[in-house]
Amino acid sequence: MADQLALDEVVEFTSGLIRIDTTNRGDGDCRERPAAEYAAAQLSGAGLEPLLLERTPGRTNVVARIAGTDPSADALLVHGHLDVVPAEAADWSVHPFSGEVRDGVVWGRGAVDMKNMDAMILAVVRSWARQGVRPRRDLVIAFTADEEASAEDGSGFLAGRHPELFEGCTEGISESGAFTFHDGSGREIYPIAAGERGTGWLRLTARGTAGHGSRVNTENAVTRLAAAVTRIGEHRWPLRITPTVRAALDELATLYGIEAGATDVDTLLEKLGPAARLVEATVRNSANPTVLEAGYKVNVIPGEAVAQVDGRYLPGTEAEFAATLDELTGPDVRWEFAHREVALEAPVDVPVFARMRAAVEEFAPEAHVVPYCMPGGTDAKQFSRLGITGYGFSPLRLPAGFDYHALFHGVDERVPVDALHFGVRVLDRFLRTA
Repeated sequence: MADQLALDEVVEFTSGLIRIDTTNRGDGDCRERPAAEYAAAQLSGAGLEPLLLERTPGRTNVVARIAGTDPSADALLVHGHLDVVPAEAADWSVHPFSGEVRDGVVWGRGAVDMKNMDAMILAVVRSWARQGVRPRRDLVIAFTADEEASAEDGSGFLAGRHPELFEGCTEGISESGAFTFHDGSGREIYPIAAGERGTGWLRLTARGTAGHGSRVNTENAVTRLAAAVTRIGEHRWPLRITPTVRAALDELATLYGIEAGATDVDTLLEKLGPAARLVEATVRNSANPTVLEAGYKVNVIPGEAVAQVDGRYLPGTEAEFAATLDELTGPDVRWEFAHREVALEAPVDVPVFARMRAAVEEFAPEAHVVPYCMPGGTDAKQFSRLGITGYGFSPLRLPAGFDYHALFHGVDERVPVDALHFGVRVLDRFLRTA
């Protein structure tokens, strides 16, 4: 079991990593190297030999391997990203890069996404070094750059240019799973991610005839774009239930005493109450308009207008997603993928999932572990190109009223110290037995 020093170090490392500003605005100005050097130093202190790898100067990744006791076993990838989304200090109760520990809580950008998991990994590895522990299978530890943008400088670079570092890896774990979801009626649900919707960030371009704002113009690019954006925003996507989502619905239905096969999905979601939040975003594809760009003067009709749309699609539905966009945009608006990544599906009836479940239940006997599909995406998409099946497993035991999902990219991001301690214990248990 993780020692007391590991419990102290996970708090220290979470705070220390938060204090290193690795803001990724998506325009290439991020610099993860100081955080990578911090992580590498902790790995070196555990007797490992981490590699620091860059595609672009300053956009640094860290990779290290821990040899397992069973050379015939497949390797396991354990990865976390070092970059974070921007934070406006004026909006926060504490400075977002202070890493302040106050009233048993660590505050700052990255506290849940995902420097907490990075710190857990470091704390567990160092605890093993002190105790002389080795895992059953090889572990490849990776801390990546650029996850909050395209991943081109991070997991994409590692998978494309350094696949040899991940030799033997068949499965991987990373963010967004095994956290406490309180349903409001006393149940504590721990969703473990076994799938991700695909990423389809879209650029829409409408062209028309430029002219004077006082003139009649039936070929107004802004009007054409606005109509297409409205159609997209108001579209009701059809139900598409993947195996992971079906498994989640079945387990939740059993938990709540509902006959899953006797009702339609929308009715089932209504009966699940607050627990429906775990699956309602992944029973359909989605496309949300997020950015509009047009014009430069009120009395000038521009010849072009542009919009950006955040699209997400379930496994097996990419062709349908594209065909639907063709219909919704219409003949006067052209659309293209600005960024595109695959949807993922991972099996839940396999030993690695059972071991994750067992590790959570050992330290949270009251837990109801269920699989779920992430509505967004992670570095698991890039590592899937190497044949690595990805799961979301960054365990946290959270108190009632702690809105985990709202803190992802939100104001006053924070994580309880007790949650970090729980995470270290569960991660230690799982990685020893995985």
